[in-house]
Amino acid sequence: MNTTPRRWQEILFNRKMVTCLFLGFTSGMPLYVLIQLVPAWLRSHEVDLATIGLFALVSLPYTWKFLWSPLMDRYKLPFLGRRRGWALITQAGLLVSIAALGRFDPSVSLQAIVVTVFIVSLFGASQDIVIDAYRRELLADDELGTGTSLFVNAYRLSSLVPGSLALILSDFLPWPVVYWVTAGFMGVGIITTLIIREVSDDALAPVTLREAVVDPFVEFFSRDGIAAGLAILGFMFLYKLGDNMATALATPFYLDMGFSRTEIGSIAKIAALWASIAGGILGGVIMLKLSINRALWVFGFVQMVTILGFVWLSTVGHQPVGLFIVVSGEYLGVGLGTIALTAYMARETSKAFTATQFALFSSFIAVPRTFANASTGFIIEAVGYTQFFIVCTLVAVPGMLLLLKVAPWNERRA
Repeated sequence: MNTTPRRWQEILFNRKMVTCLFLGFTSGMPLYVLIQLVPAWLRSHEVDLATIGLFALVSLPYTWKFLWSPLMDRYKLPFLGRRRGWALITQAGLLVSIAALGRFDPSVSLQAIVVTVFIVSLFGASQDIVIDAYRRELLADDELGTGTSLFVNAYRLSSLVPGSLALILSDFLPWPVVYWVTAGFMGVGIITTLIIREVSDDALAPVTLREAVVDPFVEFFSRDGIAAGLAILGFMFLYKLGDNMATALATPFYLDMGFSRTEIGSIAKIAALWASIAGGILGGVIMLKLSINRALWVFGFVQMVTILGFVWLSTVGHQPVGLFIVVSGEYLGVGLGTIALTAYMARETSKAFTATQFALFSSFIAVPRTFANASTGFIIEAVGYTQFFIVCTLVAVPGMLLLLKVAPWNERRA
């Protein structure tokens, strides 16, 4: 008997997947408030671009969240359980702090805004810690691909609230009302947290702070040895380095190819959005059939090859149809690779130290983005765009080679 339809129903249409959907939405909201709504709000009050750029520094908690993640593994609040209790605290804090931003006038209260934005960032990063841990504990290994796909795509779609709805409302409503409306969407997370069941196993949780801080690292490097642990970290660093570099200065590249800002906004940005979402959905569906290991191979090859589209675009210049095709292909690869890598990170975490290890991994893979943003301009100035994108393709090769060690094609893991 063909059991495939039943398998799809079991994995796709269940309470766990709906939970991943709503948790993804509430997890993405705070970050998009910081990177989309706040800059637009500041600029509308004529804050200079240099100052707005410096606001990126207050999002550092997202990079350093592994420093306090052991506390969320070690300490259990006296309500709702180990994960749900922390989730409710962070979500309530986000609702209040996002709404509080509307109380300030950027022309006279920049210091207060900096503090409040940092608080939003701190609560947002902390919410990510606990939601990532909850998702890993909720999903079985064969559900990680689909659950991650739904989570990541809901995360991206949440950008429509601060990045679209809020900006439209700001043309008709005062900013305090706009921020309250935006903050109100955190109610999605609060209601979800109150409805879902707790899945953390207290028997696995660390009982001392030393166990919470030290044991996650000891456990990780003692599984297969230090060399294997370093190989896994090296793979996480390198797997998406090529496409991170290729897209780091995408908008300046489009401008240098002769595309207008209107063409970039209406062609490149739309292509990137639909393709990354489609890649995430397609990746989740494909991973119903492929193991995580094999998905890493297939999706990694796609995200490496699609970089070559930029090589072609750099030689032909202003081609609107070509722009749409190249950007769609690149971000399809980005979406596929993100799903596979996130599922792999989840699989590599121990359920005894879920929050700490997942926070460490997610912080670690943020390093290549920083490296890419800091270095690509110098490389482009030295070799030009065509050679640069060839370099980006070659940079993706070491991460693929490490798959031989960390995720061999024929290995089947329990």
